[in-house]
Amino acid sequence: MPTRSQPPAARASDASAADLLRVVQRRLRHQRLAGPPLDDAAAVVGWLGAVQSQDYLGAKWAVAQRTRAGRDADFETAFARGAILRTHVLRPTWHFVLPADIRWMLQLTAPRVQAQNATYYRQVGLDARTLAHGDEVLARTLQGGEQLTRDELGAALRTAGLPTDGLRLTLLSMHAELEGAICSGARRGKQFTYAALDDRAPAAPRLARDEALVALARRYFASHGPATAHEFAWWSGLKVADAIAAIAALDGELAAVRAGGLTFWSGAPARASARRGGPALVRLLPNFDEFLISARDHADVLDARLARSLGTRDSVLANHVVSGSGRIVGDWRRTLKGGAVTVQVTSSAPLDASDRAALAAEVERYGRFLDLRARLEIQTPRRARSPR
Repeated sequence: MPTRSQPPAARASDASAADLLRVVQRRLRHQRLAGPPLDDAAAVVGWLGAVQSQDYLGAKWAVAQRTRAGRDADFETAFARGAILRTHVLRPTWHFVLPADIRWMLQLTAPRVQAQNATYYRQVGLDARTLAHGDEVLARTLQGGEQLTRDELGAALRTAGLPTDGLRLTLLSMHAELEGAICSGARRGKQFTYAALDDRAPAAPRLARDEALVALARRYFASHGPATAHEFAWWSGLKVADAIAAIAALDGELAAVRAGGLTFWSGAPARASARRGGPALVRLLPNFDEFLISARDHADVLDARLARSLGTRDSVLANHVVSGSGRIVGDWRRTLKGGAVTVQVTSSAPLDASDRAALAAEVERYGRFLDLRARLEIQTPRRARSPR
C-alpha cells in the first residue's frame, strides 16, 4: 500500500500496477484458468474461438486445464473424430478451431495470411496458377474420406507434376488450408494427417466480412478480455483499424476499463474470484498459451525478477511458464520416464508453503492429464537464466 512518505510518482505507479493486475486477474477468469471450468475440450476451443497449436502437446494441455477433468486421451478422441480441427488460420501458424467456425474464420483472416505468404510463394516459384493446381490436386486426392500424411500428399503432388522440394510442400499444403480445401484428419500413430475440409466441416452460409469481424471480436473480448484493440488486432492477424471498427460495432456489448493509461475491453462484467482469500492459484501454462499469446504486451503479467532473467517477449511465449494468480513467477519443463512424469520448476523467488501446495496440486493435475504418475522438483532460484 502507498504511504504518505512516497512521492506522487511512486503512488501513481503503484496504482497503475494494481489496476493492471486486476485486468490480468479478470483475464484469468474469462479464459477459464480461474473460476468454473468448461465441460470438455470442444467447449474450450469454442469459447476461446481459436487456440494456437503449433506445439500440439502443449496446446492439448492448454485446452485440458480449462476443463473439469481433461485427459490427453479424451482430447485425442475428439480430435480423431473431427470435433476439433487444426489448421492455419488467424496468423501464419496452426490453431485449433471448431468445424462450425473454420469456414467463416478462414474467409475473414486467410486473405491477410496469404498476402504475408506471397513473398515466400514467389521465392520458391509458386505462382497463382501453380498454387491453384495444388489446391485442386490435394482436394481431389483427399475426397471420399481419405486421410493422408504430409509425405503421402507430397507424393500425390509430384505425380501431378508439382514440385515439393524445399519449402514447396509446406507452402502448397498451407495454401490449400487457407483456401479451405483441406484441414486436419485423425492422427495415424504420432503422424498428423490431412483430410478434405468438405469431409470434416459442414457447409455453412458465408458471412459478410463485417459480420465475421464482429463475430470474431465478440468471441475474443468475451473469452480473452479485458484486452485492448491492439491486442485483438495482434491475435486475429487483422488491422488495428478492423479492431477499432469491431469495437465500435459492439457498442453496448463491451465493458471498458482503464488501466496503465490504456483502455481494455471485455465482453462481460468480470465476476469476483471465488478464490479471493483462499489458496494460491497456480497454473502450469504451456508455451504459446492463449493467456499470453492473446496479449500484445506481457509486462503486466511478469514477475520483475523473471522478466530480468527471461528477457524478451518471445522468450516468455516460447517457455512453459508458471503463473501465480496471473503473474509469471517461474518456468517449468517435463521429463517422461518409466511411466511417470517429472515436472521441474524453477521459480523466480522462494515459494511459501501455500505456493508449494498449490504447485504440487497442479503437477498432480498434469499427471492425471497424461495418465502418468507425477513428481515435482523445485529448483533453487537463480539470478539469471538463459531462455530455452
